[in-house]
Amino acid sequence: MALNTHFDELLEFPCVFAFKVMGVAGPELMAEVIGVIQKHAPGDYAPTVKPSSKGTYHSLSVPVTVKSKAHIETIYTELNKLESVRYIL
Repeated sequence: MALNTHFDELLEFPCVFAFKVMGVAGPELMAEVIGVIQKHAPGDYAPTVKPSSKGTYHSLSVPVTVKSKAHIETIYTELNKLESVRYIL
């Protein structure tokens, strides 16, 4: 499924792009998200984690060096397939 984004019009590649992922709180969320990102953009990542007010959800912010619009869209698509992920910004 092709995404209809305009990242190529807004960004100059390569650049650092922060993926913001919200999902069910738990150690598997961070492990799964980092696993997907590592698969498509190998590197060392230290995401910022913010819990929701009730602690049910976590928000992860992961800065990643991306190479193209297609690179961003591939990572978005793969993150969206994770069961523990609810939203991706």
